[in-house]
Amino acid sequence: MRLLLVEDDALLVKNLKAALCADGYVVDTADNGIEGEYLGAVEPYDLVILDLGLPQRPGLEVLQNWRKSGLKMPVLVLTGRDQWHEKVDGFKAGADDYLGKPFHIEELMQRIKALIRRSHDVHEVEIKTSGLVLDEERQQVRLADGRDVALTGTEFRLLRYFMLHPGRILSKTRLTEHVYDMDFDRDSNVMEVYVRRLRDKIGKGMIQTRRGQGYVFGGDD
Repeated sequence: MRLLLVEDDALLVKNLKAALCADGYVVDTADNGIEGEYLGAVEPYDLVILDLGLPQRPGLEVLQNWRKSGLKMPVLVLTGRDQWHEKVDGFKAGADDYLGKPFHIEELMQRIKALIRRSHDVHEVEIKTSGLVLDEERQQVRLADGRDVALTGTEFRLLRYFMLHPGRILSKTRLTEHVYDMDFDRDSNVMEVYVRRLRDKIGKGMIQTRRGQGYVFGGDD
């Protein structure tokens, strides 16, 4: 899953990005409201972490502009302000969740997982589909026969995206946009390599190729 972190505290960005990457996400960053608003509007993020106290353009205005333009990605607001009316303003502007500073990174991680599951209508703690159970903590998958299979970072991100979109045609471009950050070579054929590796681990029939369209994972349970 690909996240956007819009925050002007350089140390916090460094620490959060490291933790998020270790937790299986790819992260783009912006340190001001203008750049953050632009990236959120042109890139297909699965979730945005947005600070309200941004230079150049306030986070609340950024969020309002995204929602006015029809962007529906989940947005988790970060702020050092604890006044209840500012939280209300954030929710009115379209925030999906709210976390005041200082906070524990572990809490942020769990809120991110919950928002992503909710945005894909997953109502259980674990992501399950087509007989597979994804272990997000260990970044491994349990097969239908009960075996646990370890995944590399890229394999984990790719399988998580497949499992959140069962039965849907996913183009190589779309998969690349959600599995890698914006610095990745989008013309690369590396996606085919990782799809092949996943098939070797979870079963060749789990991921179907639709020639000229992309891939389809599993189906509805």
